[in-house]
Amino acid sequence: MMRVLRWFAPGLNIKRWLLVAVIGVALVVVGLSLALRINLYALVGRWLVENIAVSAAVFRKGPAVVGAVVGVLGLVLTWVGVSRLVHSVLSTLTAREEGVADAFFERRLLLRGPRLVAVGGGTGIPTLLRGMKEYTANISAVVTVADDGGSSGRLRTEFGILPPGDIRNCLVALADTEPLMERLFQYRFTGGEGLTGHPFGNLFILAMSQTTGDFYHAVRASSQVLAVRGRVLPSTLDHVVLRAELADGRMVSGESAIGKAGSPIRRVFLDPVEAGGSVTALGDVITAIEEAEVIVLGPGSLYTSIIPNLLVPGVADAIRRSRALKIYVCNIMTEPGETDGYAVSHHLRALIDHGGYGIVDVCLANNRTVPPQVRARYQEQGAAAVAIDPAAYKLGVQVVARDLLRVEGDYVRHHPEKLAQAIGQLFLTRRPHQERTPWEFFLFRQRLRERSIEEGRR
Repeated sequence: MMRVLRWFAPGLNIKRWLLVAVIGVALVVVGLSLALRINLYALVGRWLVENIAVSAAVFRKGPAVVGAVVGVLGLVLTWVGVSRLVHSVLSTLTAREEGVADAFFERRLLLRGPRLVAVGGGTGIPTLLRGMKEYTANISAVVTVADDGGSSGRLRTEFGILPPGDIRNCLVALADTEPLMERLFQYRFTGGEGLTGHPFGNLFILAMSQTTGDFYHAVRASSQVLAVRGRVLPSTLDHVVLRAELADGRMVSGESAIGKAGSPIRRVFLDPVEAGGSVTALGDVITAIEEAEVIVLGPGSLYTSIIPNLLVPGVADAIRRSRALKIYVCNIMTEPGETDGYAVSHHLRALIDHGGYGIVDVCLANNRTVPPQVRARYQEQGAAAVAIDPAAYKLGVQVVARDLLRVEGDYVRHHPEKLAQAIGQLFLTRRPHQERTPWEFFLFRQRLRERSIEEGRR
C-alpha cells in the first residue's frame, strides 16, 4: 500500500495528469451514453442536459449532438492526461527532456532484438559488442578468464581474483552511459607505487569483488554502474591456466607466453590451478547458449581468446547442440607467434579440432584489401592479411566474404557497424528460430536499413 501511495506524493508531477486522464475517460463514457441512449443516459443524461450551462443552441439539436461534443472533449482530455503522464514518468526515468517517445520506442525495439551470445576475449570481442548493441539489448558476452598478462595478471597473482581486463573491456563496449564514465573505467594510471599500468576499471572490479565476496556479483554490479545493454559472463569461475602443446613437442604455460614460444601451436588446453581440481562452466553461460538465436565466435586471438572458452567443459557441447545460427568472425590479420601463415581454412580447422564439428555454421571473412602502407607496417612485425583460400569452402562451413575493414592510423580493425550489419543480414536470411513473428523480422530489417543509411551519411 505504501508503494502505491508513494505515486501520489507531492512534487511527482503525476497526480494532475492522472486526474485529467480520469476526467477524460469519464467524459468519453458519458458522451457515448448520451449518443447511444444507453442506461447511463437514463440515469444522468437528462440531468446533464438540463443543468450544465452550455449553449442552448447546442442542446436544441438533441442528446446525440451533445454526446458527440462531450465524447470529443473527453477524448482530448484523455489524450492530454495520458500523454503528459507518460512523458512525466519517462522523462524522469530517462533524465531526458526531449525525444522521450523516440527513446522509449528504441528501448522497446532493442529489447525485441535477437538473443545473441558473443564468445571471445581480448580487444576483438568489444568491437562486435559496440556494433551489435545498436540492434539488440539481448546480448550475453562470454569472456575467457585465462588472461595472465599485464594488469590482469598482476591482480590475479596478488589478490587471487579472476583476470578482470577482458571483462572490463566488454562492460565498457556494452555501456549505455555517459562518455566520462567510459573514460574513467578505461583510465590507466601512469604513476604511483603499485598503481602504474592498472586501469581504473580493473581496480573497481577488484574492489567490488572483495566487497561482495564474489567475482560474478562484482561483474553484475559493475554492469549496473555502466548501464550495460546485455550482460557479461565469465566462461567459468574456476582459476585456470592456459597451456599449449607446440609443434616441436614443447609445452608452454600461460596465455601471455604462448605467442612468444617461437613454434607453431598444435593444441591448447586448460589446466585447473588447484591440484586435482576441475573446471566447471558458469550456469548462466550454458543457459544463454541454449536460449540464443545467434552465437558469434570472435573476432579475437584464435588460441588465446576464442578457443579457451570452448575448452571449458560443457560450453562447446552446448554450442553444437544449439539451434542458433553459429558464426565465426575470422581475424583480418595473422598474429605473430600464434597464427603465422594462417588462412581462413586454418582458423576453421583449429576451431573444429578444439570444439568439434558443428561448432560453426558460417564464417565471416574480410575481403577488402588492406592499404599498402598499413600492410607494410604489419609485415615488419611478421603479420599478413588472412587470405580466403579454396580449402575454407571444403570444411562444411559457409564462407561469407564482406567488407569488414576499418583503418585506424597504422592499424586495421573490424568495423563495428559493418560487422553488425553482416551478422544482422545473416540472421534475417537464415531465421534460425521460426517462432519469431514476421513483424519482429520486419522491425529488425527496418533497423538495419536505418542504421545503414545513417552510416552512409557519416
